[in-house]
Amino acid sequence: MLTESSPLLAIKQQQQQQQQDAQLPWLLHSKADEPLVSRALSWLWPCWGATQDSRTDDENERVLLALGGVTVVRRAATESKTEADTLNVDIDSEQVVAEALDVDIDSHGNYIHTIAIRSGSNNNSSSSEVRAPRRSLVLTHGYFAGVGFFFRNYQGLSKVPGWDIYAIDWLGMGRSSRPTYKGVRDEGDERRATHAEDFFVESLEAWRQRMGIDKMVLCGHSFGGYMVGVYALRYPQHVEKLVMLSPIGVPEAPHDLENMIWQGYEPVHRQLHPKEGEYRMKSNNEAPVYNGKPSWQRLLLFRTSVYMWDRNYSPQWVVRLCGPFGRRVVNWYIGRFSLLTDEQRAGMAAYAHQHALLAESSASSLGDFLRPGGFGRRPLVNRVPDVTMPTVLFYGSHDWVGSAGGEEIVRRIGGRVATRIHYVPNASHNFHIDNPAVFNRLMIEEMTRTDE
Repeated sequence: MLTESSPLLAIKQQQQQQQQDAQLPWLLHSKADEPLVSRALSWLWPCWGATQDSRTDDENERVLLALGGVTVVRRAATESKTEADTLNVDIDSEQVVAEALDVDIDSHGNYIHTIAIRSGSNNNSSSSEVRAPRRSLVLTHGYFAGVGFFFRNYQGLSKVPGWDIYAIDWLGMGRSSRPTYKGVRDEGDERRATHAEDFFVESLEAWRQRMGIDKMVLCGHSFGGYMVGVYALRYPQHVEKLVMLSPIGVPEAPHDLENMIWQGYEPVHRQLHPKEGEYRMKSNNEAPVYNGKPSWQRLLLFRTSVYMWDRNYSPQWVVRLCGPFGRRVVNWYIGRFSLLTDEQRAGMAAYAHQHALLAESSASSLGDFLRPGGFGRRPLVNRVPDVTMPTVLFYGSHDWVGSAGGEEIVRRIGGRVATRIHYVPNASHNFHIDNPAVFNRLMIEEMTRTDE
């Protein structure tokens, strides 16, 4: 009988992996940073899969933010804060003025694209409050997103007196610079995850230093929620409060995760909460129940997805692979936001599509710190309970990321620091977009709490 540590078992698993790889589409058998099909199509049609520069055009970002009542004014990051605070812009009085700046973080030309709404620049503070020490809220986006995905939140959050509101594009994502990201796939889960975390967390710390922010309420959504959790553990002295919005990478994965997905079964699923009408995750080790054997189409989809995930292919690469049809892929994705107007969905689609056409960078890191299904290679549930600051989690009522992991974090913290979980009704994973009125109200409550 083969045990888990048996060398024969390891050889057998390696042989099975080779057989599985051979069954996958030939287009994947090339370098991840220059796929064979992308090269072939670019020879036939030079614009197919072409990338753009992150600083070339900010029109889609401006349009999307304007749909949320925000007027963007671009300035150089070297301008003083005093000049920024006294912006003289002729705009509608209902609009919020935001600065767009690219903050240099090193000597190699890397920068973090930032949206900043300063207290006092939008008549949200009295003169005495403007002179008083300000507090800072820093928003970080999720995967396949950017600062524009908070377009329905800036106006509401900026009304809180005495607060500077910042949102950043993670390094290598959105309109931030796109340095080459090199994964370490063959070095084990621990090293692989730490490598990706270092890339994002250290660039966030460099941004904080450059901005001169001593302490901040640090808020991240999904992928961003994972990274702000890691940042808070590494730099607790700079985090006033940790806010994780439906963070991925929290719970432990089922012991047979890869095999479960390979057989066409989802490792997690939701059930309707009988009293509250909210979706909650079942135990990750409960066997999913399906009627009959998964179809070959489902098997092909799941197996191809696992292969691509583990080898750091990104959804953005898929969009570029589709060339002139890539916008249709993005339109399909954004079409899920059924609570938005057609104009808002069109603005989000144009914004997301433009980002997908930028040069590949850290979007390819997802498989380094996450296993298929969104489980962390270094699960946060085993780490975040060590935090030393108030910690708050948010989930949508129909969130595909279940709240069980967050509830376990709260249980393990055990009252050592203040903790809370908010459930946003009538909302999915992107609840800050689906139900901004409730999310903004709850977020403002967290910003202004005085009992911690």
